[in-house]
Formats: sequence, C-alpha cells, structure tokens
Amino acid sequence: MKYVDEFRDPKAAQALLKAIEGKVADLGATQENPVHIMEICGGHTHAIFRHGLDKLTPPGLEFIHGPGCPVCVLPMSRVDECIEIAERPEVIFTTFGDAMRVPGTKKSLIQAKADGADIRMVYSPLDALELARRNPDRKVVFFGLGFETTTPSTALAIQQASCEGLKNFSVFCNHITVPPPIKVLLDDPHMVLDGFVGPGHVSMVIGTKPYEFIPRDYGKPIVVAGFEPLDLLQSVLMVLVQLSEGRAEVENQYARIVPDEGNPVSIAAIEDVYEPRPTFEWRGLGEIDASGLRIRSKYRAFDAEEVFDIGYGAARRVVEEPEGCACGEVMTGRIKPMECPQFGKGCTPEMPLGALMVSSEGACAAYWQYGGARQGVD
Repeated sequence: MKYVDEFRDPKAAQALLKAIEGKVADLGATQENPVHIMEICGGHTHAIFRHGLDKLTPPGLEFIHGPGCPVCVLPMSRVDECIEIAERPEVIFTTFGDAMRVPGTKKSLIQAKADGADIRMVYSPLDALELARRNPDRKVVFFGLGFETTTPSTALAIQQASCEGLKNFSVFCNHITVPPPIKVLLDDPHMVLDGFVGPGHVSMVIGTKPYEFIPRDYGKPIVVAGFEPLDLLQSVLMVLVQLSEGRAEVENQYARIVPDEGNPVSIAAIEDVYEPRPTFEWRGLGEIDASGLRIRSKYRAFDAEEVFDIGYGAARRVVEEPEGCACGEVMTGRIKPMECPQFGKGCTPEMPLGALMVSSEGACAAYWQYGGARQGVD
C-alpha cells in the first residue's frame, strides 16, 4: 500500500467488519457479556471515534480506553512544579502545545503565561536549544514529556547541549514508559481485559519484545497497531483470532513502521541519557515502580530538578484530584468519559477540569469531539 486512501477503503473495511462480527459470534460474546479490548494509545482512541469504529463494530465488542496519553497521566503536582519553575524571572520555560492548558491546582501554564511568566510553545527540544544559544543570560528549561516516542529527541538534545557546553539549558524530565502501567492494570482484580491493541508510535522506538510479558505472564494477546481505520480493524480481528484459537502472543500489524527489535539509535540515546526512577506518580494509577525516567548523573547539569531543587529530588507534595473529577477512573478504563459527573458540566474543552479534556489524545476530548458524546449534556 502506498496511499492513505488504501487504508480507508470501504470495501476492505466491510470485509474486516464482517470477519470481526463472525469471530465475536464464535466467542459467544454479547452486548451484556462483551469481549473487552483495550487500546493503550490515546491516538488509537481518537482514531476509533474519528472514523466511527465504535459504532461499526458489533455490540459484543467493547473498546476500553487505556492510559496511553502522557499529558493525561501527568499528576497535578508536576504541573504545579512546572509553573513554579516557569515563574522564576531568570527562566524561559518551553513546552509542547498540548501541555499548555493542563490545569494544576491553581493555574495552567497558559494562565501562568498570561500572568507574566516567559513560557513559550516549541515544536522540538531543538527549538529550546536554540533559545538557550540566543539567550545566554537566561535559563532555558524544556518540559520533557511523553512516552518512548518523544524520549529519544529529548535525549539527543541533552547530548547536544553537553557537547556544546551549554550552561543555561536544562530539562524538566517527565518521560514515562508504557509497559509498567499495563502490568498494573493486569494486576488489578477489578479490570476485565481480554486483549490489547498495542501502541504504534511507542513500538516504533522500543519494538515488540517489551510486551512479551503480557501473553507469557497473563495469557492475554496484544497486537501492535497502526492508526488508520483498516489498521485498527485488522488489529482487532487479529486479537479476536488469537482468542478464538486459544492463543496469546505478541503480533505486529504495523510491521511497515515497527521493527520487532525497535530503533537501535533511539534506544542507545535513551540508555545513555536516562535511567529508571525508583518510582513515579501516574494520575489515576498512583506510584508505579520503574515507570518513569530520570536524567543520569553524568548529565546532571541539564536536569532541571537538580538545577532548581524541585520535584522528586525535593520534598514530594501529594495533590488531590478536583472534587468530582474522574480522570483516574476514565484513564484506567473503569468508566466511560460521560459517566464522569463533571463531563460537559464542570469540565468542557473551553474550561477543562482534567487533562483528558485538554490533550489531543485524551479520551474525554475524543468523546466530546467525535459525535454522540454530548447527548444528555447540551
């Protein structure tokens, strides 16, 4: 296949939907007792709703929306720490755009900018590096945020800053990894999951081997998927085929992009710059061992937590969720967004209460944007 239209071909989609319906029937699944498949990645959640796949698939199949949005799982305390750094007069604070409106306990980064903090949206950590070169009298901080997809670019920026001897550049590191929270979900006795659609962009970096514990230790299938409608439908079918055949394996539907061994250059940069944190807090999931990354001691001069004595290197602050906010339950698939008491009332895209309504990969934003989500709200 060469063109995107080929991944959206209606006849091919109809054939896949018919095959999915047959496998769901073979498994004896019904609307009252469906097959539960979790799409881990928030990009997949948006693709499912953008293309109406939730309405096209049979009622015996239920999509469970996982914690695959790095902005959404960031605890409010870390947003507060971003603002604390950004409001220092000597600081130029840089961040990707989707983190600008995520609320902390008192304000968001965009509100802090309106209050006078020098906060700038960038498209790459290289933009932050260039700001550091042009402003030697200011401390330029990059908000390092994301799963393994964005981790290599931040690592390469730190390596570059080290090579150049830049003294005024640092990273507030909030990079996190996908496999540990999946294990937490699988260990939760209240979660009912039959299989997984695995993240495509993350797997492009780390490959497929890090997911082998899922079938080996838990007997659940996982299929790494692309982001077009036919990618997702084929991946769901592959999960259902495994279930119907009594198999549990890691399969790679997105082989045109994802090598099983991952990207060796990216992996080498990650291993050089970062090490696992003993623990890291996830919104909705709590502290998860070895799920976050921190900057190694050899690059300590570029670690904003060290530079500003903040975060996990300082006293930790426990921040409670806003009253009525159910971000944690939504992110872990326990409830759907419209079951949150704040959805469409205290939490809207214009005035978000939780990160799931802000982020471009948030489940609440997907439900709001792609039809049917506002029923009972407007």
